[in-house]
Amino acid sequence: MSKKAKQVTIDGNEATAYVAYRVNEVCAIYPITPSSPMAELADEWSAKQVPNIWGNVPEIIEMQSEGGAAGAVHGALQTGALTTTFTASQGLMLMLPNLYKIAGELTSAVLHVAARSLAAQALSIFGDHSDVMAARPTGFALLASASVQEAHDMALVCQAATLKARIPFIHFFDGFRTSHEVSKISLISEDQMRQMLDDKLLYAHRQRGLSPDNPVVRGTAQNPDVYFQGRETVNPFYEKTPAIVQDALNQFAKLTGRQYRIFEYHGAPDAERVLVIMGSGVETAVETAKALAVAGEKVGVIQVRLYRPWAKEAFLEALPKSAIAIGVLDRTKEPGASGEPLYTDVATTLAEAFCCGHKLTMPRLIGGRYGLSSKEFTPGMVKAVFDELGKNPMKNNFTIGIHDDVSHTSLDYNADFSLNEKGTTQAVFFGLGADGTVGANKNSIKIIGENTPLYAQGYFVYDSKKSGARTVSHLRFGQQPIRAPYLIRKADFLACHQFNFLEKVEMLPLARKGATFLLNSPYGKTEIWDQLPRPVQEEIIAREIKFFVIDASEVARSVGMGGYINTIMQTCFFALSGVLPKDEAIAQIKKYIEKTYQKRGQAVIKKNFAAVDAALDHLEEVEVPKKPGASGPCRRRYRNRRRCLCRKLRRL
Repeated sequence: MSKKAKQVTIDGNEATAYVAYRVNEVCAIYPITPSSPMAELADEWSAKQVPNIWGNVPEIIEMQSEGGAAGAVHGALQTGALTTTFTASQGLMLMLPNLYKIAGELTSAVLHVAARSLAAQALSIFGDHSDVMAARPTGFALLASASVQEAHDMALVCQAATLKARIPFIHFFDGFRTSHEVSKISLISEDQMRQMLDDKLLYAHRQRGLSPDNPVVRGTAQNPDVYFQGRETVNPFYEKTPAIVQDALNQFAKLTGRQYRIFEYHGAPDAERVLVIMGSGVETAVETAKALAVAGEKVGVIQVRLYRPWAKEAFLEALPKSAIAIGVLDRTKEPGASGEPLYTDVATTLAEAFCCGHKLTMPRLIGGRYGLSSKEFTPGMVKAVFDELGKNPMKNNFTIGIHDDVSHTSLDYNADFSLNEKGTTQAVFFGLGADGTVGANKNSIKIIGENTPLYAQGYFVYDSKKSGARTVSHLRFGQQPIRAPYLIRKADFLACHQFNFLEKVEMLPLARKGATFLLNSPYGKTEIWDQLPRPVQEEIIAREIKFFVIDASEVARSVGMGGYINTIMQTCFFALSGVLPKDEAIAQIKKYIEKTYQKRGQAVIKKNFAAVDAALDHLEEVEVPKKPGASGPCRRRYRNRRRCLCRKLRRL
């Protein structure tokens, strides 16, 4: 194993692109949400003349559509160049004709997909597995990553496996939940990348390229006399691929110390109830299973990494012999089918094993859907599925995470069920799209991740309207790796960057007892209490919240920053959280300001520096009364709105 790996704090898109750029020679791109940052980073690195692991600068070709990008990938691969692209959703659908050709010609390649919903009853830019499931028949291998670290690692494993297997790969991870999550990971060195890729296989790929010196015929048409036979000739390649992928995973483990398996079991060795799942939902399922096992429940989780080609024997080896009930969770819907894709694969595997004499006690099996279009998937939902597996009869073709009052498919779950989060500090920030809150919080999580021994995670919620819509940033940091791909339910720190949100959003129910609340307010510490809606006052008192205010908008205006309050609020967060010493935190904030705004010039950087320096002078702690007092206008979103009259009406 090599020396200690470098630790960096980056999101899933950058973690993937970091590898993909360095192990390819051509990137054909057409950006589409949520995969766009991968293409944009590749383009930026190429413009800066960043070389790949062989010392050459990859060629970036931006096309006019995803179909054009796929055509460029196909064409470049035919010359023997190592080529990739990045896509999602409808973009992947436009690539399908070329994917059939690339796979049919047994051409080594890796596509990286930030998996996203396909437009059905409506368009959605958010994440599930609809797009990659629609690519199942193309002949591409499908390999799923469950976290930012895995997305980084599997990008390299796929590249090594495709060169040996000659089967092209789609490496996918959940759009937004993994692609945009910022997390602290161990970086693969370029030396490790070179060791993973066999030079002989690289030369073989190059020699298969079209060349006048080695003429071959491709792109022919075939008739019924030979097409069927030709289509079956690929079978040995697909049969060998699972073992090739596992060998690549084993080689990767020797280089980095991180061992993965194509089907990985987590949980009690004598588990009776088992979930099968892939993608970001794995970590939620695994952590919930661990908590339930501590409580004495016999439960476990099988994580699917290599989904295509489906390795039946490997799945059966991973399945505990004690299993009597299995629940399969799909992040997609296939209307009219007997079951969703992963469920039908598991059902077929179990049926064949039982019928063919495999030593297997046939477990009961159900399947269900979760998380479509980035719908939350929480420990309470996982527990509900485990509970369902203990019932007789069990509900098949269920949904979890919604209330289906039309076809009654949904399982009930306890929304208050949570895992032990002791040792993890959690912070939630409410901002406005384009006010800089998300950017500042991304910098904050990087400052914490790269300047302390703490692990860090950042996730950012915003809707498809983006600019001008509300944003919510969820930051976690702690001594242990953070495996919580779901939103924070109980925060130690809350910040509201827009004062009018108090009248529209019930944010304080997210606060733990004794939490800190920071408010951007036009009212000072002596005035603010009477301006708060009464429910907010009651929450602050009941939860014993430490309350701070700052007129960040006025500070921003005074230094010429207009409405940009992000660095001011960021400075206050570090001052109140204590995660870094004050002087060190301010130095790091300024360092990231220079990095973030260097393209906008020194004038912008100096204004931000001035805002940081002025911030703490205007931060005030509010003395919280023991009882609610006079309050600002009540608004329609609060619980007691029908019983109260605002002060203006009272005066009338």
